[in-house]
Amino acid sequence: MLIIERKVVLDSIVYSDSWKGYNILDVSDFHHFRINHSELFADNQTHINGVENFWNQAKRRLRKFNGIPKTHFGLFLKECEWRFSHSDPLVQLT
Repeated sequence: MLIIERKVVLDSIVYSDSWKGYNILDVSDFHHFRINHSELFADNQTHINGVENFWNQAKRRLRKFNGIPKTHFGLFLKECEWRFSHSDPLVQLT
């Protein structure tokens, strides 16, 4: 929770799925809205599919390295972000 408090501006709107680990957000200074996938995936264009897609791709990519030093995690994550934003294989030149 400390990292969220440092990175997210107070009174922000935070969307999450219904994972119980996010329960702590309900007692914070954020407006927390949950998307319950068992009921619906989107509500008036409000959804978390994009971020879930990003994390699925990032985890798939990062598993290939069998561990990353904490000091370099940010750089590896930035690469995943770039690959996600430039999904054309010809642009990635892998």
